[in-house]
Amino acid sequence: MGEWVRSERQGNVAVLTLNRPDALNALDRATLLDIGEAVAEVADDESVRALVLTGEGRAFAAGADIAEMRKLDSTGAALFSKLGHETFAALEELRIPTLAAVNGFALGGGCELALACDWIYASEKARFGQPEVALGLIPGFGGTSRLVRRVGVAWAKELILSGDPIRADDALRIGLANRVFAPEELMAKALAAGESAASRGPLAVALAKDVIQEGQDADVRTAHALEQKAFGLVFASDDHCEGMDAFLEKRDPSFENR
Repeated sequence: MGEWVRSERQGNVAVLTLNRPDALNALDRATLLDIGEAVAEVADDESVRALVLTGEGRAFAAGADIAEMRKLDSTGAALFSKLGHETFAALEELRIPTLAAVNGFALGGGCELALACDWIYASEKARFGQPEVALGLIPGFGGTSRLVRRVGVAWAKELILSGDPIRADDALRIGLANRVFAPEELMAKALAAGESAASRGPLAVALAKDVIQEGQDADVRTAHALEQKAFGLVFASDDHCEGMDAFLEKRDPSFENR
């Protein structure tokens, strides 16, 4: 594991913590590579059935590392953006539920990192924003597309074009955050949600996530066809028999991911 991401396990839940607190977990090239390495390890471990991502200290991630970006020319900036896109796409494409536990600042690249997760829990102290235009820049790690899909065009335009951050309660109101908790409750709530998701049928969860991801950009007929196909596929699994038997027998299921 790299220097800037700490990896831990709680049962079937992997917990990744950005660990540059002195830099407010700013996303430089090294940190992006460490995130990518950690995500790849999670993807290769079939015992991991959910992921919680958070940040050490006062920030989730306060954005891309400005000191590093200041040295980039146009070609270097495009490559840096490419690395961010590849890293966040790998996170988004994990076949397990992913949850961002936003404990503090999630600005710029930090907000984009949270958006690459399936859903977001936030501390009351959290702040979200895409402040790039205040620096004469634009979002570079997927903010112009993922934010639109999360909160709609109008709110995405306000956040990106004004560059102004919003509080956790506003993030909840516009659908950016799913839930908001007191700071001392955030990780316990995030882990509980991860454990709940991890207890579900892993093949069903993976197929449902795939259908949602693919269907959001498709016309409704195509989206419905994708769902019908996946619904049929899940009936080829042993887990679907175990899940329905457990329900009928009034016991907890024991899924084996097959």
